[in-house]
Amino acid sequence: MTVHAPVRPPAKPPLTVRLATPRGFCAGVDRAIQIVERAIEKYGAPVYVRHEIVHNRHVVERLKAMGAVFVKELDDCPDDRPVVFSAHGVPRSVPATARAREMLYLDATCPLVSKVHVEAERHHAAGRHIILIGHAGHPEVVGTMGQLPTGAISLVETVADAETFQRPGDALLAYATQTTLSVDDTAEILATLKRRFPELPDPHKEDICYATTNRQEAVKRLGQGCDLVLVVGSKNSSNSVRLVEVAVRAGAADARLVDDASQIDWSWLEGVSTLGVTAGASAPERLIEELIEAVRARFDATVIEDAGERETVTFKLPRLLTA
Repeated sequence: MTVHAPVRPPAKPPLTVRLATPRGFCAGVDRAIQIVERAIEKYGAPVYVRHEIVHNRHVVERLKAMGAVFVKELDDCPDDRPVVFSAHGVPRSVPATARAREMLYLDATCPLVSKVHVEAERHHAAGRHIILIGHAGHPEVVGTMGQLPTGAISLVETVADAETFQRPGDALLAYATQTTLSVDDTAEILATLKRRFPELPDPHKEDICYATTNRQEAVKRLGQGCDLVLVVGSKNSSNSVRLVEVAVRAGAADARLVDDASQIDWSWLEGVSTLGVTAGASAPERLIEELIEAVRARFDATVIEDAGERETVTFKLPRLLTA
């Protein structure tokens, strides 16, 4: 009788995985999600949410399963159910309409976005025309521009826009920025504006939020030493898309945005010895954990957590939910 040796599975190829720190949820996203969860708990389902509470498909689907109903406008909401405004902020007309309809509403606007709104109002009150650096159509930009009368803010998206922007008459100028922009791109646009308009004042504090800055710095470190960087986040998430751009600019041979592990094309990892992994500020940590599990199933992976900024910021919930 011939005795056959047991067939051993082929050895998994080695792979070093570097996890960025920080990554995933920021304080503003965490607060916004908690507002929807607490509202459902306090008032029961359904609770309406104007626009996606944050730009992440998995978060939105989980909240839908709990009883959240996502709508485009207040017109889609009944008067007798609570409505939550998304973390990106809303034009001033939205809460005004909600009050006129005597609706119960909860504002989940990130406090750092609200800070930009306050700055814009302060500049407008001082008679300054505001240059807003941001992406047209993004909900945060729509919300910020909607704080002031039409024509009070000019949107600048690129260096080319900064070169062609024309001061309205002899108006004094100020600027503000979307909170989720590329730090480096924004610096380039600002340098152009300040060259043309040296009198432009600086904001009291940087408009690009701490979470965006920290995650971009962490990805710069990954890009310098990784063959491929995977960014977990949704395509409509501005801060996640920026992380892909920052990784490539920092030196990564390739960088890809994926909603979750199911979107990985494993051919991307052919010839890769060091993989960087991070997540946008609206992506849950469990998606990173599932991605690492999928990597371990195919590779002999050594996972290393990069040293980085440890975030301790928290934001208070609205009084209606804590009373």
